[in-house]
Amino acid sequence: MSAITLALPNDPEETMTTVSHSLAQQSSSITRPSLATVAELLKPITWFPPMWAFSCGVISSGVVAEGRWLYIILGVILAGPLVCAMSQAINDWFDRHVDAINEPNRPIPSGRMPGKWGLYIAILWTILSLIVASFLGMWGFSAAVVGLLLAWAYSAPPFRLKLNGWWGNAACGLSYEGLAWMTGTAVMLSGAMPDGRTLALALLYSIGAHGIMTLNDFKSIEGDRQMGVGSLPVKLGASAAAKVACMVMLVSQCVVVGLLVSWQCPNHAIAVGMLTLIQGALMLRFVMNPIQRATWYSALGINFYVSGMMVSAFAVRGINQAAGG
Repeated sequence: MSAITLALPNDPEETMTTVSHSLAQQSSSITRPSLATVAELLKPITWFPPMWAFSCGVISSGVVAEGRWLYIILGVILAGPLVCAMSQAINDWFDRHVDAINEPNRPIPSGRMPGKWGLYIAILWTILSLIVASFLGMWGFSAAVVGLLLAWAYSAPPFRLKLNGWWGNAACGLSYEGLAWMTGTAVMLSGAMPDGRTLALALLYSIGAHGIMTLNDFKSIEGDRQMGVGSLPVKLGASAAAKVACMVMLVSQCVVVGLLVSWQCPNHAIAVGMLTLIQGALMLRFVMNPIQRATWYSALGINFYVSGMMVSAFAVRGINQAAGG
């Protein structure tokens, strides 16, 4: 199936009409997607962040995993292959006109995901997520429900939070990091509410993830601008958006370091501090050419961010185990 090539008008409404016509033409010869196309829509590569955050929640609980493995497995599946995958499907469905400009080879704009299959898959995955979440206790289920609501609000009208880079990225960061972390802890605590330290780390790393989400917007500036999507690179310009993203990531981790010191975890604080310094060095290179280096930084710098998450989780684990012992 060949990609869509369009000479797009300047008016957003006229652009959407043109793209919609092209999408219809592309999908007319296919009645159902292949399994490979469904997998591509669900984007397994994006499942890692919430699965990692869930694992951080499991670790930070301080609870021994013995006897909880079934719930841990269900939680990992919920965080990645279900909730995160659903968010990818619903985002691609409501972004199909933008993707026809930015990434025409994606499943929906290419015509390989015909009709309303993208929407139907998102609805099915939402139902499956709720079913699995129902086994994880009140707090685990509640976190999953909030995550699902944020995923729909991010992509779908009437809220469509992604039209504003500040709100949209905040919703993604909270869903991918904070809620997944809280779910992991709640699962280990048999559905009880996580403690204040866990909530603080989940919130801070969610705030930092706002900057990570901004990195993803640099590749789609042109299509976002044409379709009225107010990502931070569109609203602020590439240079300013890169600096804001870096500052958000750095400040949140610096606060984590301060908390670890106050919690008498100096070794963990030093480790997170070193990881943050490495990110800072990489960011200096990123901000010099953000459009060209956003993908480079995402592939390299984010590894140090998520490593700091796990270090922090082990710090809280030690505190909780000492308190329990």
